[in-house]
Amino acid sequence: RLWSWALLPEPAAPHVSVPVWGTDFLEVMMNRGKLAGRLYLSTIGKDSQEMAEKLGLGLEIAEFCTAVNLERDTALYRDAVLKKQMRLDRFWFHAPFAELSPAAVDPRVREVTALRYRQAIQMATGLGIHRLVIHSGFIPQVYFPEWFVPQSVLFWQTFLAKAPENITIALENVMDPGPEMLVEIVRQVNDPRLGLCLDVGHANCRISETPPLHWIEPMLPFLYHVHLHNNAGDMDLHAELGSGTVPMETILDILLARRPEATFTIENQICSPSLVWLWERGYLPNPIGR
Repeated sequence: RLWSWALLPEPAAPHVSVPVWGTDFLEVMMNRGKLAGRLYLSTIGKDSQEMAEKLGLGLEIAEFCTAVNLERDTALYRDAVLKKQMRLDRFWFHAPFAELSPAAVDPRVREVTALRYRQAIQMATGLGIHRLVIHSGFIPQVYFPEWFVPQSVLFWQTFLAKAPENITIALENVMDPGPEMLVEIVRQVNDPRLGLCLDVGHANCRISETPPLHWIEPMLPFLYHVHLHNNAGDMDLHAELGSGTVPMETILDILLARRPEATFTIENQICSPSLVWLWERGYLPNPIGR
């Protein structure tokens, strides 16, 4: 359902989880108040542009997650993105991902993967965006760590050698069983343009062998971005933040306290319920429309 900020009741006392990492209540609330300046909404959300403009948030552009949009009706999609950008000033760009893998066994697939990533960077930078999220490309039972890590390292070292110096790429976990492979890839590539994106919803799906909270510590030194959505520990539902088994408050509080450089994107089909959930808990100030 679509929410109306004007119809919201007066805010209740903030719902604060048990303080983490030695922080007290005041410090937790101060950190929560910093989220708004680091929060983005994925344009998969039907109300993402409206809510971003009302609350002064950023957008993560998802129109080119489907690779064919980089080649077919491209001007149409680009114009639509430009309209969304008119009243906003900070963005991430989500690159295409279907059938793409930096560690593909077939060298032709690797070529296509590199091509799509080059096209994504060209489109993003043409839109004035220099930060991209790219899926790791890991597929269980197809790639094994002994192959996936060194081949991914080789791909990214080769790719970044010819990539613009002013871009940032955050590798996102999707079907990865845990954080170890991603951390090792970024560590070995050793290029500040390549970091990590923790998708807490994917970390909570059945395919993950590691609870969401246990992804954080290994990823912290390389963590640039975070995707926020929820589920019941089974399917990848991209449900609102308060609907599922992800310990969302604890994760947010840890990350806000321990990785102040990281940014966050809500990936929901409708963003408003998650924004209300954040407001009720003190993460977002002054809802618009009251």
